[in-house]
Amino acid sequence: MIAVDGVQRYVVSHLARIGRSCDVDDVMQDIRVAVWDGVSRGRYRQLPGIPFGAWVQGVCANVCAAHVRRELSHQTLPLLMDPGTDGPASFDALAVLGMDWSGDQSTEKIIDQQWARMIIELTRASVPAGVWNLAVGSLSGPRHYGPPSPQDRRRWHAVTVVRQTAKTVQSALDVDQGAIRNIGDVSRHAAECLPTPVLRRTAESIVRPGLRGPERKRALEALATQLGVTERYLAVQIGFARRLYQAAWRILQAGTRTAC
Repeated sequence: MIAVDGVQRYVVSHLARIGRSCDVDDVMQDIRVAVWDGVSRGRYRQLPGIPFGAWVQGVCANVCAAHVRRELSHQTLPLLMDPGTDGPASFDALAVLGMDWSGDQSTEKIIDQQWARMIIELTRASVPAGVWNLAVGSLSGPRHYGPPSPQDRRRWHAVTVVRQTAKTVQSALDVDQGAIRNIGDVSRHAAECLPTPVLRRTAESIVRPGLRGPERKRALEALATQLGVTERYLAVQIGFARRLYQAAWRILQAGTRTAC
């Protein structure tokens, strides 16, 4: 993990080229998981004169390249829409949420827009107002290039929170309500809706069972070992995983009541 932390400046520089420095936390998490997975599965082989950090750098380059390709392969979706108007003129901020938008007013596209509005409204209701405003301000303002400032990091964190919440909301809305028969199914599917392996495993192992005290500490130690991250890093993720889990749980529970 020390070697992984050493590539963060490269990640910041690489993503800044396409104006996506706000994705640093997401990409670093992907790199941590990829490196640990590679080591645990025996994909890393120590070679004379080749430091471990060089292999990590190669993993980092591949993960960054894949992330850049994904970001450049789709168009942007408006993060804020005025419900009272239609068309591109009603958009006052943009965020990449991984959904296609072309301005097409066909029936299919209108349905997609309504679906997007639902995701946006549920996302906004699931994050603190200050975080939402900071993320929107970051996404709608001019892009800045260069070394990140403390304010930049706060904005990136806010964008990460909003995007991860939006992904969780979308996953919860995509769950087949026919697969939910009881409260246990709601809890299980809610944990599965979280957007990253670390957050999903944290929700499944710690948040969902509601562990506290010594039981939580033991689960935290075991999970940190399995995922190849520090206990401190994982402990910080618990609060975020809990908020995402609760957002998904509310959506699934509401859907269950509607279906009934």
